[in-house]
Amino acid sequence: MKIAAFGDIHMDTASLNSIPLEDFDIAIITGDLTNFGGVKDANAVLDVIQERVKDLLAVPGNLDKKELISLFDEKGIGIHGKGRVINDAIGIFGCGGSNSTPFNTPFELSDNEIRDILSKGYKMVENALIKIMVCHTPPKGSGLDVISAGVAVGSPAVTDFIEEFQPDLCLTGHIHEAKGEAMIGKTKVINPGMTKDGGWIEIVIDEAARDISTVLH
Repeated sequence: MKIAAFGDIHMDTASLNSIPLEDFDIAIITGDLTNFGGVKDANAVLDVIQERVKDLLAVPGNLDKKELISLFDEKGIGIHGKGRVINDAIGIFGCGGSNSTPFNTPFELSDNEIRDILSKGYKMVENALIKIMVCHTPPKGSGLDVISAGVAVGSPAVTDFIEEFQPDLCLTGHIHEAKGEAMIGKTKVINPGMTKDGGWIEIVIDEAARDISTVLH
């Protein structure tokens, strides 16, 4: 199974040309398709992606309006508070939006809400051999949540959830300048940064060997 993961597109669909989506079985969007946009803007991004990839899963980001939850569910691609098991082995679940920001963005959640949403999705994939968590907001203290001012602004609830349940992989985003990788226990966490900066993740999974390899571009 080959997966391409990316986020923080912010309507810049031309930036997706650097990702060879046709070579992958599935794509995962980690949020922020738009800039304070709703269904119309999101569809403009989704149309470009879905022309090139066989399957797609997504969560909205904090700069996407909450109505994208329903849009994604109608299209069968939503994993906000949900999970999907692929090939009877790979469980993918997620949470969109972000914890509170100073900017009053369209989709913000309390840490308790983030925890509850992740728990709902996890329950749908808890028996999967391999688990991938998709969370737009990064775990606090991971280093992948540090803004340019040097402050860690991630969600403590995300950190706690990873520490407790140890998914194999966590795909995140939100903090553009914090592109990179980190480990929380046995969980690899990756923030690919913005697509316009060339950021995306290549994931190859061998279900039989329970092996996951990743490349951060």
